[in-house]
Amino acid sequence: MKQEKKSGRELYENIKLLAETVVVVTLVFLFALRIISVDGGSMRNTLQHGDQLLVVNRSLCGELQQGDIVILSKKSFEDGATIVKRVIAVGGQSVDIDFDKGIVYVDGEALEEPYIREPTYTEEGLSFPVTLAEDEVFVMGDNRNRSSDSRHPDIGCVDVRHIMGKAVAIVLPGETKETETRQWSRIGLL
Repeated sequence: MKQEKKSGRELYENIKLLAETVVVVTLVFLFALRIISVDGGSMRNTLQHGDQLLVVNRSLCGELQQGDIVILSKKSFEDGATIVKRVIAVGGQSVDIDFDKGIVYVDGEALEEPYIREPTYTEEGLSFPVTLAEDEVFVMGDNRNRSSDSRHPDIGCVDVRHIMGKAVAIVLPGETKETETRQWSRIGLL
């Protein structure tokens, strides 16, 4: 009889622990973190199509900085789909692009961009230079000539309220286009 009570109590404690764990994990992923899948090649070579990113919600990621990789969502962006881009400039800064030389300038200084796939030659319709309002960011894909980003009038300078969060790590790599395999060594912090 004592053994049955002990087994029942242990079962109850295990179920209670499991339920508490599920609640905590759900709350963390609801309010603090989320997993987002990269769709498309606009961030190649930094990110691949199908990469699964760990994203810190906007309210917890602090001030956005040049170079941060962010997730954006707005109805006018690609039919409301989430998009992944890199922050090039933040509120109050100005952006200019020399499309002949492929150079991006922020506040008159040429950016050093070792992460880009190729220089920026493709114009998308926005007139430059552009000065950002205090609550805006200018974003671009790393695969510059194959990216719809702030150069395009439908996206333009992005109000920070449309930023869902900041990508901090690749938790599962997508398959690379060239090899059609996953590069497991890419797992880790961005």
